[in-house]
Amino acid sequence: MEKKLGLGALTALVLSSMLGAGVFSLPQNMAAVAGPAALLLGWVITGVGIIFLSLAMLLLTRLKPDLDGGIFTYARAGFGELMGFCSAWGYWLCAVIANVSYLVIVFSALSFFTDTPDRVIFGDGNTWQAMLGASVLLWLVHWLVLRGVQTAASINLMATLGKLVPLLLFIVLAVMAFNYDRFRFDFSGVTLGAPLWEQIKQTMLITLWVFIGVEGAVVVSARARQKKDVGRATLLAVLAALLVYLLVTLLSLGVVPRAELAGMRNPSMAGLMTRLMGSWGDAVIAVGLIISVCGAYLSWTIMAAEVPLIAAQQGAFPRSIARQNRHKAPAASLWLTNGSIQFCLILIALTGADYNNLLTIASEMILVPYLLVGLYLIKVVYGQRKPIALATGIGASLYGIWLLYASGPLHLMMSVVLYTPGLLLFLFARRGGRAEIALTTLERIAMGLLIAATLPAVWQLTA
Repeated sequence: MEKKLGLGALTALVLSSMLGAGVFSLPQNMAAVAGPAALLLGWVITGVGIIFLSLAMLLLTRLKPDLDGGIFTYARAGFGELMGFCSAWGYWLCAVIANVSYLVIVFSALSFFTDTPDRVIFGDGNTWQAMLGASVLLWLVHWLVLRGVQTAASINLMATLGKLVPLLLFIVLAVMAFNYDRFRFDFSGVTLGAPLWEQIKQTMLITLWVFIGVEGAVVVSARARQKKDVGRATLLAVLAALLVYLLVTLLSLGVVPRAELAGMRNPSMAGLMTRLMGSWGDAVIAVGLIISVCGAYLSWTIMAAEVPLIAAQQGAFPRSIARQNRHKAPAASLWLTNGSIQFCLILIALTGADYNNLLTIASEMILVPYLLVGLYLIKVVYGQRKPIALATGIGASLYGIWLLYASGPLHLMMSVVLYTPGLLLFLFARRGGRAEIALTTLERIAMGLLIAATLPAVWQLTA
């Protein structure tokens, strides 16, 4: 009999999936693109937007309790088979790339203990030794999730508590060392040579990246003990993560000057911790990062396998991917996901791609699925006397549109190139008239336009 997930396990799943590698690199990532004023405004926009998004998910779990799987099922129910598939495909790709990035940064953190100036073993997590270690970790977690989602979620709960210890230690020490004059120096970021609005735009994909995972409880809602816990877990985790991110980002600018912080090696929190507590500081953060990322990786493995399972059950992915084992774990989907991650690890060892490259791609692929959540809530409540729900849907949708604008044309072209191969899988799943619902003329035209846009997008990216 399958055990269900309670409020604590669901909250830990969402919080762990958000508090992964990003928080440890956040000080440098943000300082490199924005001054304190832009950071404050960027976090206000992101905080309001992500709360709207989490409230939209909370309301949809109550208005549409029959829809399990969230991201995919909302898009499919609201906008048809093609948009449902694109949401599932984009989300799954984001999850795969996010998991690859976690494996890369785990071994980048281990290099603090193994590498010397004369001998590079793990480097930035993209050496052959790092790939070998990441592969072992990949298949160990694979085996763990095959034992059952509840077992993996229980271990994740312990990992979430473990990762909070170094983060809280950093916040306490940073408060004690905070210098207000240092924080307000070049408050508007004049030395960056970019206007305030451009600085705010530059923070958007970074702030989105650290919140990716907000949908964790919604994705596994079919495994929740009580449906009302899904929305509660999402909101609790978002508020906790927002508080941590704000404190980590802003306090860091009061510990060292922005320009110096921008030049630090990631995870930059390690360099800051060395300033705060001496030579042991980087080791404390490196250990905390490894625990944190392993917990986030476990959460994302669960979510990455869940979406193809639900999509396959509803015909958007091939039906064979819907197979579960005797522990009710999504076995076929898990093999597909982790096989793809293994392939990406081999490519990274060959190309030398790093964490920041992966961050950008993963953030881009989640934009459309997030936008569709807000739009679907508007569609569900439009014409009804539910002004709060309608305002929430509009707020979440505006945030989604702002993210697409802030990401810029280059990243949008990248997403076009990555969405197009998924259409082949979609057509394969629907071959021979197996699909219960036929595609509309508009959906067929949209597929043609997406395929047609691929060649110019590839040309622009290579140029």
